[in-house]
Amino acid sequence: MSQAISFQTVVELVEDLSEEEQDVLIDLIQKRRILKRRQEIAQNAEKTLEAVRNGTAKRGTAAEIMADIFGDEE
Repeated sequence: MSQAISFQTVVELVEDLSEEEQDVLIDLIQKRRILKRRQEIAQNAEKTLEAVRNGTAKRGTAAEIMADIFGDEE
């Protein structure tokens, strides 16, 4: 198991990279964040579709659903 590295250590290690390596690292991190977000969206979509298929999805206007979520009375 690897040891945790402090954020400051990571920053210093990145600063030691060449500009080209830093650019590649930035690009890699951005692409991985985009992929992770896409996976989260896909999981949420699957849960929503499952709720629709099961008849457990909440229906209504955006205001009605927000009121239901936040407990507001209209």
